[in-house]
Amino acid sequence: MEPKSSSRHSLCVLAAMLQLLLFAPSLAAAFNYADALAKSIIFFEGQRSGKLPPGNRMPWRGDSGLRDGAQYNVDLVGGYYDAGDNVKFGLPMAFTTTMLAWSVVDFGKFMGAELPHARAAVRWGADYLLKAATSTPDTLYVQVADPNQDHRCWERPEDMDTPRSVYAVTKDKPGSDVAAETAAALAASAIVFRRADPAYSSRLLHAAMKVFNFADRHRGSYSDSLSAFVCPFYCSYSGYHDELLWAASWLHRASNNVSFMSYVQVNGMQLGAGDDDYSFSWDDKRVGTKVLLSKGFLRKKLQGLQLYKAHSDNYICSLVPGTSSFQSGQYTPGGLVYKEGASNMQYVTTATFLLLAYAKYLRSSGSSVVCGAKDVSPGELIALAKRQVDYILGKNPAGMSYMVGFGARYPRRVHHRGASMPSVRAHPGRIGCEEGFRYLHSGAPDANVLVGAVVGGPDARDAFADDRDSYGQSEPATYINAPLVGALAFFAGTAKY
Repeated sequence: MEPKSSSRHSLCVLAAMLQLLLFAPSLAAAFNYADALAKSIIFFEGQRSGKLPPGNRMPWRGDSGLRDGAQYNVDLVGGYYDAGDNVKFGLPMAFTTTMLAWSVVDFGKFMGAELPHARAAVRWGADYLLKAATSTPDTLYVQVADPNQDHRCWERPEDMDTPRSVYAVTKDKPGSDVAAETAAALAASAIVFRRADPAYSSRLLHAAMKVFNFADRHRGSYSDSLSAFVCPFYCSYSGYHDELLWAASWLHRASNNVSFMSYVQVNGMQLGAGDDDYSFSWDDKRVGTKVLLSKGFLRKKLQGLQLYKAHSDNYICSLVPGTSSFQSGQYTPGGLVYKEGASNMQYVTTATFLLLAYAKYLRSSGSSVVCGAKDVSPGELIALAKRQVDYILGKNPAGMSYMVGFGARYPRRVHHRGASMPSVRAHPGRIGCEEGFRYLHSGAPDANVLVGAVVGGPDARDAFADDRDSYGQSEPATYINAPLVGALAFFAGTAKY
């Protein structure tokens, strides 16, 4: 019995320490959240594929992928490279676009002069997804480039000569996961442009409805249809049920069409509404859907949505020290949310976004999180979210910012082809496939600063290797930054300096 008692005591002490760490008022000067917000958006300009517009704010980047889709007689120029390679993966790109759009929809009022740039980031993704979804009937183009071939080279996007193969899902080769996420992205983007560009918004919403119908009628996972080309890179490990519910929820929010709420109410349990889940990512949308739908219950008391509020509470309670369902293993000793060994920061930024979105919905309805016998206020969720943002920006045991170009000390050896190699302006001559690997394995700092990129981050003990070869820690990704845009906007607009 003694070991068990000692273990319980240790857990109690750990929980108490984390509570102080995560909720104690900060004594340090606030970070410049507005500067971090601006840089987090600039990062997306460094990830652009296609013909770059005048004034692209990552000046070392050039045009790339200008013939994407041409050999298949379809225009697939544009979109985003997901991370440090030169592949356009549809599932994470669509999720990135959804989260950028949600950031603008919920926190755009705090963005000030950055709002046009944030809208431009949404539009760059939405333009590409619109082409991918509408170019060919009953077909959704979901990927450009064979990742196996791409990863055999270390090339600047402006130089790449690896095959730009095109992959699609169809009625016969379904991909409900990627199709439904594309529908969600188009619907969320339609909300962003509802007032700024009504005609464009209408096009996005119409396309979203068609793609959702395609995803729902022809069910199946793209991981089965295109396994050799999407796995293990972006396999849909969670299946496609979560994306169908997520997309229907966004379509309801974008259109106010009751048929989509009916879909949620009729199909919710079959699609995972009754499941508790504790992470939110490009793959698994269950928690995000519950927080999104909880708004309908909290603000409008929509019938049948109480369940989503209850499950949202369960997720939030698992993050809050001092509650009966708190999961202490979800944090590093320094207080960072910790879910996975590789690219953990994606889970940090999505959790932070959900904390703030849920706090907003709770506040607007005068509600709180119910964690057993303890109620947790929206203010406590905001404090917890702020601790995560501050950790990313430099308030951590390593004393470094995990956002490139922010603060005095940040990662200098990012796992990113374009950043690691001389730019086409500095070195106009082509750098070949195998020749580029000397830049990957070099200990020299990046030739170009990938401003605003948030890397995969530290390990479970808050240790970080600034090493280009350690891609799990040093690689940035669009889906890490996208939720952070909303969180930084909130703190830029509300922090007291």
